[in-house]
Amino acid sequence: MRDECVFDELKEECGVFGILEHPDAVQLTYYGLHALQHRGQESAGIVATNGDGFLYHRSMGLVNEVFTPDIMESLAGNRSIGHVRYSTTGESMLTNAQPLVFHHSVVGQMALATNGNLVNAKRLRGELEKEGAVFHTTSDTEVIFHLIVRSDARDLEGAIKEALNQLTGAYALLILTNDRLFAAQDPHGLRPLSMGMLGNSTVFSSETCAFDVIGAEFVRAVQPGELLVLDQDGMRSTRFSAAAPKAVCSFEYIYFARPDSDIDGINVHSARKRLGQKLYEEAPVEADVVTGVPDSSISAAIGFAEAAGIPYELGLIKNRYVGRTFIQPSQELREQGVKMKLSAVRKVVEGKRVVMIDDSIVRGTTCRRIVNMLRDAGATEVHVRISSPPVKYSCFYGIDTANRQQLIAATHTVEEICQEIGADSLTFLSPEGMIAAVDRPVENGHHGHCLACFSGRYPTRIDEEESLAVEGRR
Repeated sequence: MRDECVFDELKEECGVFGILEHPDAVQLTYYGLHALQHRGQESAGIVATNGDGFLYHRSMGLVNEVFTPDIMESLAGNRSIGHVRYSTTGESMLTNAQPLVFHHSVVGQMALATNGNLVNAKRLRGELEKEGAVFHTTSDTEVIFHLIVRSDARDLEGAIKEALNQLTGAYALLILTNDRLFAAQDPHGLRPLSMGMLGNSTVFSSETCAFDVIGAEFVRAVQPGELLVLDQDGMRSTRFSAAAPKAVCSFEYIYFARPDSDIDGINVHSARKRLGQKLYEEAPVEADVVTGVPDSSISAAIGFAEAAGIPYELGLIKNRYVGRTFIQPSQELREQGVKMKLSAVRKVVEGKRVVMIDDSIVRGTTCRRIVNMLRDAGATEVHVRISSPPVKYSCFYGIDTANRQQLIAATHTVEEICQEIGADSLTFLSPEGMIAAVDRPVENGHHGHCLACFSGRYPTRIDEEESLAVEGRR
């Protein structure tokens, strides 16, 4: 279990980026990872090749800390993949930093970068170890490599397909060799992966915002169960699995993705504004000012304010220069840590009835501190509105939710949570309201959302042993 942290917030596992056949592949991958930094701040890595061997660097820290000018000078290649990581089930250490690079007598050099989490990793790892496989990391991604090299398929493409068919869970995957790049999406499409073009160069990214940064054009999303193979002859689309009902993580729209990204053609900022508008429809309140908890709740707060006809104000300001590894050894210092990262604007909230919009409540500790902060700044009432349904169940697909017993909505009613956080009122958006607000296209009768953390209904099989293993590794 990781430290409670200053912000009791949901965390995504990672982001991937790749580019093929471009003379500035390494520099563009660096820019792409910068755009995806919000998806992981623990480690970063880039692997590059011109076709005659890998050059790579991985380290703990932010992208601009990991890739100094000297490091960038040491990397070269016309194709590369990169990764930013936040660990959920693998330990936070350098050996788990991705892309993972392997050398094999048959396969040769191979680099893997994934976003997501394998639900059946523990079982697969145990089976592989019994067959003699030696693991060097605690990352789920290494399981994929061992499955590939132990395949009986006649070629690498077949081996990758065979390996992917043994996986259960969420993954957006890039595999780089000296002469090919493979891109794959899990059968449910739980994690986003998009393809773009920069001139004649093909680009892949967890989010489309990275395309805008490097000047690439979005082409399409990688489809669930699809494997794309890119080599000197161009690109081929093939399938390793039939597509299952689409189940993209709802929190990509609610919280994780950058507002300027599009997921399946839906702009994230616009979706979040609609979440706020729907939230007002479901839970109107008389107030003087609306404010959002920076940064992910700002769009929803604007939508709520527009629907309510109440002014939106910056009642809370985020300090962007606080170190991400700030440690709070005591409750008193923990409270001070919140004030270091977030401040209430007294002149905005003093003497006002405030609606505070946030995207989620996990344990409730941070929400309580922010409510208290607004009251200390002179707010006469604080009404909390959450632009997602209550998080009641653990996620096994790459989000660092706590063990279920530590999720406040799993053990408390809404009224009890309201008392715990000290708010005058509290409302969560309904699942139906969330689905309607995001407005994903309905495909074969399915709305395309994963609602597992709200409903406990998981899109893949979750057996008890694996679920305990995932929660234990947290």
